[in-house]
Amino acid sequence: MAESSVSYKCPDCNAPLTFLPGHDKVTCEYCGNEFEIKTIEALFQSQEKRAAREAAAQQAKWNTRKAGSEWSEAESAALHTCICPSCGAEVVTDNNTMATECCYCGNPTMIPKNFGGMLKPDYIIPFQKTKEDAVAALKAFYKGKLLLPAAFTANNRVESIQPMYVPFWLFDSSVSAHASFRATKSVVYDDGDETVTETSHFACERDGSMAFQRIPVDGSRKMDNDYMESIEPFDYRALVPFSTAYLTGYLADRYDEDAETSAPRADKRVEQSVLGVLEDSVQGYDTVNLEDSAIIKEKSAVSYGMVPVWILTTRYKNQPYTFMMNGQTGKIVGSLPADKRKEILYPAAVFLLVLPFLYYLAKYIVV
Repeated sequence: MAESSVSYKCPDCNAPLTFLPGHDKVTCEYCGNEFEIKTIEALFQSQEKRAAREAAAQQAKWNTRKAGSEWSEAESAALHTCICPSCGAEVVTDNNTMATECCYCGNPTMIPKNFGGMLKPDYIIPFQKTKEDAVAALKAFYKGKLLLPAAFTANNRVESIQPMYVPFWLFDSSVSAHASFRATKSVVYDDGDETVTETSHFACERDGSMAFQRIPVDGSRKMDNDYMESIEPFDYRALVPFSTAYLTGYLADRYDEDAETSAPRADKRVEQSVLGVLEDSVQGYDTVNLEDSAIIKEKSAVSYGMVPVWILTTRYKNQPYTFMMNGQTGKIVGSLPADKRKEILYPAAVFLLVLPFLYYLAKYIVV
């Protein structure tokens, strides 16, 4: 990332430059070199532009003022937050949910209280996958995992399965971007006496404009961010205006990270995408390295949505294992236990299988 200020330093010794009173040139008081005003302007013009772009990038912020809206009294009265007495997690339920299991720790007791202090979502993606779909997807997820303990698959049962609407902030933006890359190209040749590698260095500047729609960032601190990003993408064509009717029979997680707090994660995803596109345009070189960049948001908007997630919990040797499935597409992620014995035996078995082949190569092919 470029600096937002410029230090005028001597191009010969890197010491600070000074314009001395009564002189018509800029002087380096360390090495004594003098430079014409026009020379200094030309030398530092590029740095001044980069500093200005970086300052503009630092000042540009997401417009989060229109994300979500206030609840009406009727809507607020129909919703409640439930505090799990075991782990302290907060979830949101409708009036039809009187008791349930906590999707985080499996505790069966929930105590409802009045709902309030939350923004009303703008959109929601209704559930498309059923409980049966989630169980089937979990069983399919186990298949082909050779290192799974046999007891895990033989005795495994789903202890808890919860359909939950997870809060997501959806970021839109149009950006202008600038990036500076240092590229190299090497040529190797033999001059008769020795092998010579000649490397040329290139400064590559790239500018571009890009638009992003609905960059998703989950607004729940309790939900694993890696899991949430792993079950993407969601098909936003299924977004519909929010209505509490969609919550009937489901849980809804209460956001504890607002749009302003979540914005840096959206910025990071924009930065990675933008710089990736700009770097891909620097072609024909052996190496390409980013030196500095500036990404300026020219337009931005944020909306608040709820997306469907199935949360499944199993247990093995008194340790819970949690899996999350996209309630729209069926994509599932999670962590699995590994059989330590298999971790040792499988590589050994593979080695024994290929050993005769290696012996054949050594005896008949290798000279």
